[in-house]
Amino acid sequence: MKPIALGRKNYLFMGSEGGGKSAAIAYTQIETAKLNGIDPQAWLTWVLAQTADHNINRINELMPWCDAAKAASQSAPPP
Repeated sequence: MKPIALGRKNYLFMGSEGGGKSAAIAYTQIETAKLNGIDPQAWLTWVLAQTADHNINRINELMPWCDAAKAASQSAPPP
């Protein structure tokens, strides 16, 4: 709960409404990666490297839950 309380206090100093919305999106993506058992820094590094030539219609492929599904299927033993 402490990160949530600290974040709530820090949101008062984002500078603008747009900055607050951008920070909320970033925090949400980072926490979603954590919930899916993925290192947020490694995932964000990978996503930023992919965005330059990735099709916007396939944006769901870059989400943390898709990465977790790929990792789980690769580590599963063959049937």
